[in-house]
Amino acid sequence: MNSRRAFVKNGALALVGTATVPSFLVRSVMAQQQAAHASGKKLVVLFQRGAADGLNIVVPYREKNYYTMRPTIALQPNEVLDLDGQFGLHPAMAPLLPLFKQGHLAAIHAVGSPDTTRSHFDAQDYMESGTPGIKSTQDGWLNRALQAERIDPKLATAFRAVALGTQVPRTLQGRLPAVAVANVANFTVGGQGAQGAAVSSAFQAMYAGTNDKILSGEGQETFEAVKMLKATDPAHYKPANGVTYPNTTFANSLKQIAQLLKANLGVEAAFADIGDWDTHQAQGAAQGRLANRLKEFSEGIAAFWNDMGQDSEHITLVTMSEFGRTARQNGTGGTDHGHGNVMFVLGGGIRGGKVYGQWPGLDDAQLNEGRDLAITTDFRQVLGEAAFHALGTRDLSAVFPGGNVTPAQFLRFA
Repeated sequence: MNSRRAFVKNGALALVGTATVPSFLVRSVMAQQQAAHASGKKLVVLFQRGAADGLNIVVPYREKNYYTMRPTIALQPNEVLDLDGQFGLHPAMAPLLPLFKQGHLAAIHAVGSPDTTRSHFDAQDYMESGTPGIKSTQDGWLNRALQAERIDPKLATAFRAVALGTQVPRTLQGRLPAVAVANVANFTVGGQGAQGAAVSSAFQAMYAGTNDKILSGEGQETFEAVKMLKATDPAHYKPANGVTYPNTTFANSLKQIAQLLKANLGVEAAFADIGDWDTHQAQGAAQGRLANRLKEFSEGIAAFWNDMGQDSEHITLVTMSEFGRTARQNGTGGTDHGHGNVMFVLGGGIRGGKVYGQWPGLDDAQLNEGRDLAITTDFRQVLGEAAFHALGTRDLSAVFPGGNVTPAQFLRFA
């Protein structure tokens, strides 16, 4: 169907390589440039899907019970990368240690959702909607954060909210249009080759022939927006500062986010995810399955940060995972679904070099339900502070309804 109604689903638009761009999302090249300049700061959200093991990511190596409960997968004191005399990074995260020491990277421990579910699906849904325990929420917290941002609507662009992947994630679904880009180099209207050209021509004719003057004008601007991105020659993008991104899906997503941010397309929020954190078996300690995942995770983030160069001063990057893992290892050398976890915040305006949050301890009596790291910081406080700092979002009650997210509750990492 050659109508804009055909491209809208769940309040969001997916731009997947050869997908079609509806004109009503785009204003003009001039507006895009103005928005990119006016908004200044950007928020990048990374989701670790599968429940990452926070206790082996930021290791409480002074806790005796940590070693009692994890006889074969615990990180020894001489293996961790010390942060503050109490906590240490997993050695596979060495690429991020300089950022911590330079004061750009902060960790928040014992953080998570107040909902007690151990279901991946439900926990991810609650964290992405920002309403733990409420399944009826239709939109994502980041979409609401952008709606609550103080920005002239006339300066908003089709690229304001971007996800790297084949579909718009729950986090960005909502009333404000968001786009999903699978491959920046193939971003186009209609598709590739002769068939794609025919589709593109058909859409141009449709927009040009409409009696709706606004639709006609904005339809042309859609094609101008695509031309603007194409003009950056994304297929031949060269990272700055001699950076070489790892050849992984996650690193490629961050590389494309860097491309989009540098292209001055008005990107204000970007999202990417990385899976395979569900380490029920053979998790490993300093080496092994978790270590390999952390290496990919850390190398990708470090490459992105160094690629952005001076522009990194305007970026706030926050990581999240649906819940942590059990304090005790299981019988197959892994860990099961837990509760408390760790989040990271990275940025030029971040008061890094510190592990934030109240540490609850790992003695048996201090564990949640006798099995997990307890939660002392609601994840919404971290996301709220990040949005407040990076997007200028002030109406946090609209972003996290019922969450009591206020500046008075902030950890002051920004």
